Amino acid sequence: MEERTQAKRKWAKLIICLVFGLLLSGLAPVGAPAVGWNVFSVFASVLLSFVLRPLPMGPMVLLGLVCLSASGTIPLSEALAGYGDTTVWLVVAAFLVAGAVVRTEFGKRVALTLVSALGKSMLGLGYAICGAELLLGPVVPSNTARGGGIMAPIVHSLSQALGSRPDSEPQRAGSWLALLGAHANLIAAAMFLTGMAANPLVARAADDVLGVELSWGAWALGALVPGLAGMALLPLVLFRLNPPQLVDAEPARQKAREELKRMGKWSRNEKLMAFTFVVLILLWTTKSVHGLGTSLVAWIGVCLLFLSGAESWEDMTSNMRAWDTLIWLGGLLAMANALKNHGFIAWFSESVSHAVTGFDGLAVILILALIYFYSMYAFSMLTAHISAMVAAFMVVALATGAPPMLTAVLLAYFSNLCACTTNYSSGPVIIYFGLGYVPVQRWFTTGFLISLFHLAIWLGLGLPWWKFLGWW
Repeated sequence: MEERTQAKRKWAKLIICLVFGLLLSGLAPVGAPAVGWNVFSVFASVLLSFVLRPLPMGPMVLLGLVCLSASGTIPLSEALAGYGDTTVWLVVAAFLVAGAVVRTEFGKRVALTLVSALGKSMLGLGYAICGAELLLGPVVPSNTARGGGIMAPIVHSLSQALGSRPDSEPQRAGSWLALLGAHANLIAAAMFLTGMAANPLVARAADDVLGVELSWGAWALGALVPGLAGMALLPLVLFRLNPPQLVDAEPARQKAREELKRMGKWSRNEKLMAFTFVVLILLWTTKSVHGLGTSLVAWIGVCLLFLSGAESWEDMTSNMRAWDTLIWLGGLLAMANALKNHGFIAWFSESVSHAVTGFDGLAVILILALIYFYSMYAFSMLTAHISAMVAAFMVVALATGAPPMLTAVLLAYFSNLCACTTNYSSGPVIIYFGLGYVPVQRWFTTGFLISLFHLAIWLGLGLPWWKFLGWW
């Protein structure tokens, strides 16, 4: 009976998405390019499916591409063009590397080592969690895999070691640790192009709309000052907002040491993973010297792993998240390219430019950035939020004469930081909330206050830093 009910709901949601797309296609404004508007109608219905979730993202994107080709809107070759984009294969490679980080237990060892070294006090434990996120952020592109697969189980285990459980003294340690883990994950996601799976969508939109190249190095450089400041201050701020009752974290530190002892000496595969990690960071940050692109460097890392034997090809190809991301990301990029190629972006930009004539570009991008940040309350996925809004906001900013690079980085970093607002915004947030240490009301209240913290850091320190870099 339950399965039949779920099937009915799935088909009802699919029909809603289909009807929405059909209605939208018949409401083309005067002057809108016909093909571009039809692509937009399908694109919008796919984005609606990300909210309603009748099916996973991959199948819905495929259905959108099939509709575009079967209806004769665009040829199949154009519908599949996104799968040849280097941005897509950067993410796939990063997912394959991330699988090795988990399977070799390199990520777990990094986290436990930091806890063992810094976790004498609760604040020290907090900095260990932030440090682990900071170190793993560049090579684990799924913030869900990083936060939910590596860090959240460790946070949960440490909380229990400190005598704090969801149903027994959650405020003793678990509440603070869960909030800290979730919010540190989002800062790490914002700091690196490879910190979250959908970040390359922002970089691609910046290139297509603004003519700005957000390389791995440029993304990390722009985030360096505000990101490190945010990581440094986050434990202190949360310590004031949601203080743990416990001060001494020695039991958690001892548990980490016991777990490290159980793991034993560094295995051969862990050492190879660590070597690959260093190679990737060095190559990504020295592109100006050797000229190797971000995607190519990621695939060099993949090749190092399977040639050295640190990862088997069978393990790599069994990474379902990598191939699922390939499907939806490549499809979304194909639709975004079609919107540009068939005149929709140009038409939208021209239409908006008339509406915002006379406004100062810098003021407009700051207002747009705030709207973009807090519109996350209406979304349950970072990817859906980015896909639905980032290109449109870039178009509006461009039409007002806003500095292109400033527009790109503000929207890039806010695309991740905005997930602090709710308990349903992204995978790792949902997982940390699901541990049960923090009630809904406290999560929302803390999230709003943390959003103000992010705005103070990323505008208060970020704007001068980006000015120094010559980005506006």
